[in-house]
Amino acid sequence: LSSESGSNFLSSLSEESSAMEPELRAEEVPEDHPPAKEAAPQARYKLKTLYLFTYNLIQFCGYSWISTNITARFLTFGEDSLVDTYHSIGAVMGFCQLLSVLELIHILSRVEQSPFHPRFFQVTERNIILFVVIASQEEMQSKNVVWALFSLWSTLDVIKYPYRMLSVIGTDLYILSWIHHCLWIPLSPSIMVTEVIAIYQSLPYFEILGTYSFQLPGPIAVPIHFPYLLQLYCLILALGLYSNCRQFYEELEQNTRRCTMKSKQN
Repeated sequence: LSSESGSNFLSSLSEESSAMEPELRAEEVPEDHPPAKEAAPQARYKLKTLYLFTYNLIQFCGYSWISTNITARFLTFGEDSLVDTYHSIGAVMGFCQLLSVLELIHILSRVEQSPFHPRFFQVTERNIILFVVIASQEEMQSKNVVWALFSLWSTLDVIKYPYRMLSVIGTDLYILSWIHHCLWIPLSPSIMVTEVIAIYQSLPYFEILGTYSFQLPGPIAVPIHFPYLLQLYCLILALGLYSNCRQFYEELEQNTRRCTMKSKQN
């Protein structure tokens, strides 16, 4: 009897120890290690954050160089620097403007959460003005309006991209946020007016040279006069200004409400 009771006691102990092993293994798993299913989304989020931070940093460096170069050249050479603005800064400005096309891809691929249409108007209008109106006409490249456009674009973007860069990592600087949400009020209309002036100054050159004008093939054979398309595009610029200002105003209201809530909590 004693041997049977001892064997029963040992078997019960082994069963209890085997039952407790999964619990011990579960307790030994550190809490700071997420499961495999949660690790993948976190890795994608960190990669997306790093990518957007790097993109905005590159754009900030580009527009900072443009703004600094414009200011230094104007202080050094005065009005003589206005004529040579495109030849000195046009390559970097072209790179930054072409790179901004990625912002549309960011929104479409949901890498960045932002309204598509205001960003589309802003990116396309700048590229059309830069590469179609200015770069294609050598006579336009020495106009003072080029200096004005580059100055306005770089002034707006040298604030916009550091704000986005800090927003990606969850950092909010009150002064930078306030400047970003208020700077569009004087700059956006000024940029549109300057772009319209650039278009109207380029019309005589497109008329004389016939650049981008063509005739439709086939039985229709309708001539397409490019200066007429540019004049029509001025209306699209006004539509883009309305879309951008509406989006900026909504962001301004959201920022004001957020700052008001923070001040009440403090």
